[in-house]
Amino acid sequence: MKPSKDIARLIEIMAALRTPGTGCPWDLEQNFATIAPYTLEEAYEVADAIARGDLDDLCDELGDLLLQVVFHARMAQEQGAFEFGDVVQAITEKLIRRHPHVFGDLTGKTVDEVNGLWDQIKAKEKAAKKARMAARGMPVESGALAGVPLGMTALTRALKLQDKAGKVGFDWNDPKAVLAKIREECDEIEAEIASGDRDKASAEVGDLLFAMVNLARHLGTDPEAALRGCNQKFVRRFASIERALEAQGKRPQDATLAEMDALWDAAKAAEKQGA
Repeated sequence: MKPSKDIARLIEIMAALRTPGTGCPWDLEQNFATIAPYTLEEAYEVADAIARGDLDDLCDELGDLLLQVVFHARMAQEQGAFEFGDVVQAITEKLIRRHPHVFGDLTGKTVDEVNGLWDQIKAKEKAAKKARMAARGMPVESGALAGVPLGMTALTRALKLQDKAGKVGFDWNDPKAVLAKIREECDEIEAEIASGDRDKASAEVGDLLFAMVNLARHLGTDPEAALRGCNQKFVRRFASIERALEAQGKRPQDATLAEMDALWDAAKAAEKQGA
């Protein structure tokens, strides 16, 4: 079987991999639950390629992510639920439905106007989805915080929960108020550390992280992206420490903390000067 730019070839390859008797034993053993972690992993690798600015790698990682969609669609087809074409139709219908200012006769000339239309349309979609689930006898979430997936990363889920709470008025109006809450959480952590209760201190750390997400949200910053950028900065600066120590014939474990701190400061200063 030859490679191709046609999506149909990818679907054919996936079908071949899942064909009993002649397919791949590993692929045949998989199900939605076992493949889901790989789907998340591939999405993160797409984000990583974007963060590194590596477009060649991005092309490769997008292919891996597309494979996940085809894999899930194939398993659903085998169960008679839906197939890849239904996935494509569903998303094209949704895009057309959610962009009446482009494909319809409504007006949406600014981002705020578009966001307003988007919220109205999503509210109608959610109401219709709840009605379908209720008709099938499926449990239906209710309340202002309903619909935030448990499978999200904790930072992203915190952001979504706070957004939903904010839309019904449960929110601060000033980032400085969030800063005050962060200081309060820090004081509570310090108190629990002093008391020797590590379990309570750990719970307070969770409260602090939740408050930090809230601050990022009020500043218009995606906390996941902010932390990802910070991770990259840490890796870059620590690598600079390792290179400097290697030039001295040392490894990090051979150096003192004071030495490494000085090299960290030097790397930080060099970055600022370069910027």
